[in-house]
Amino acid sequence: MVDLYNFLYSWQLFPEKGTYEFGRRPKSGNYKMQWRTESNSLSIAINWVTLEDQAFTSEYSVPGDGLFHTLEDNPLANKIKLSIINSLTFEVIFAQDELESLRIRHEIMPSSLLKITQSNLLDPEKILTNTEIYHKQFSVLPYASSASGAVVKQNEEGLIRHKALTAMEEQTNMQLEQIRKQIELLALQAKEIVTRKELSMLIYESKLNFAPVIGQSYYLYETKENSHILSMIAPNEWGRKPMPYKSFVSMVKLLADHTWVEIKHQGDYSSSLTATGQ
Repeated sequence: MVDLYNFLYSWQLFPEKGTYEFGRRPKSGNYKMQWRTESNSLSIAINWVTLEDQAFTSEYSVPGDGLFHTLEDNPLANKIKLSIINSLTFEVIFAQDELESLRIRHEIMPSSLLKITQSNLLDPEKILTNTEIYHKQFSVLPYASSASGAVVKQNEEGLIRHKALTAMEEQTNMQLEQIRKQIELLALQAKEIVTRKELSMLIYESKLNFAPVIGQSYYLYETKENSHILSMIAPNEWGRKPMPYKSFVSMVKLLADHTWVEIKHQGDYSSSLTATGQ
């Protein structure tokens, strides 16, 4: 039916967004709606798991003609009616004889989430309300949410499935977390390699008056001509004569793969000299 097109999906419960005044609070849930063309009726299937790890299912169909129809095997109601308000709102009404016992309002919110409001009308002086929020579930999982007014049956198979899915989710989340940490480590290592490469390119483009030895440390300076030179003399080893270069850049070390790594930056080296009184 065109009027219900926006609802004909499988919806996954946001358990933390719900408020409950009656019944058992679910910790997971699925709400599936389908239109049966052959019977001109709306089919609703609900699965949910309680906080106590009890799994339940509920299924019912309601004709789309807007009239009350007989509902069998339900201790709370013997009649049911579908009331379509507009393309974004409809209600399913359960009644015991002529008195409404449960009204379930379905609304598509501006955020495209599904809001289901269940109003328990058994006591007109104290109407109890449950509100649930769902999002579209494009890959259907076989466990789910809270009940409506149809017959509720405990489902051992659903509980087993839920426990298996919970274990699977914990394991895959743990594996994904390990992969995430590995990716972060690889990204850090890649950044370090890029830094070493850039420093190495700078040094190999600098003036070298000697053959560097692997594992030894040297000193990189910027010349007055804005080029660079590698020296074996530290900034504090020039004695009384002024340093012949524009500035000291960093202390560097040649690694076995012929890349260079920075040992001390200019600021770090200056701080260490100050601390030692040099």
